[in-house]
Amino acid sequence: MVSIQKFYETLTNIFLNRVCRPIIDSQNRLFALLGGRPAPDSNGNDTYQYAVAEATRLFVLNSALATGDGRRGAFSAVSVGISYGGGQQRPGVLLNNKVNTTICAAMLATWAFHRIIGFSNSMFSSYAPNLHGFYRRQTRLLRRSARYLIPILPEILTVFAACTFNFGPSTVTLPHVDAANLVWGWCCITAFGKFNPDLGGHLILWDLRLAIRFPPGSTIMIPSALLRHSNVAIQQGETRYSFTQFTAGGLFRWVDNGNCSDRIFSSTPPLPSSALARTIVHNVGKTV
Repeated sequence: MVSIQKFYETLTNIFLNRVCRPIIDSQNRLFALLGGRPAPDSNGNDTYQYAVAEATRLFVLNSALATGDGRRGAFSAVSVGISYGGGQQRPGVLLNNKVNTTICAAMLATWAFHRIIGFSNSMFSSYAPNLHGFYRRQTRLLRRSARYLIPILPEILTVFAACTFNFGPSTVTLPHVDAANLVWGWCCITAFGKFNPDLGGHLILWDLRLAIRFPPGSTIMIPSALLRHSNVAIQQGETRYSFTQFTAGGLFRWVDNGNCSDRIFSSTPPLPSSALARTIVHNVGKTV
């Protein structure tokens, strides 16, 4: 068996800084996006850095209060938003205790998170307009048919239905795939904290044998349901937090089924055009 050290020596290292770098497959299709971060304005004002600093302060302030599922690693993670799957009868809002709900709602309401989320949404629409448009259309259809669902943020800010706050204080994920997400969709990851990105915090894409430098404040978009990924450990005394945005694959299937589960859809005689319509919608979405 090849040792972990030997495996790391076979990885291709990618240096991520402010510059946005797409990852292209062998057929010249956009596969993932190393978004980096926006540059200062013409006057040298780095408003994005101010937003990152404020978001980091909020993570530090709330990390000891938030409690959540740490199945991805030894840290608290709290997910909020709209989801469908895991035995749900219909799409619903992710449930949390009162403390977690209050913390996450307060953080999402800040100008700092609006700035960070707005940047990632802009990147998504610019580099993958068809995929972004697919998310937007399906989300609109869901909201129209299920008005009881309250979105976590207005559509103008994001097309994602849910998000996760990883409160650390040492957010280092174990190798995993996010199997409940849309297989050919994207998950948006933004890193925060005080750590040396040259020594730790890298994003490892195991299937591609890529080690990606992931500095605080940077954003990366990957097909997280398809690629096995994890983080390199940070140094002792350092802190790392992260914020992810995603949409459960079950929501797309619910909408495509005409607002019903796969089981009900499969047991109902379809209209002649139903299967064709589903195929067309998904093929359009896959064309990034």
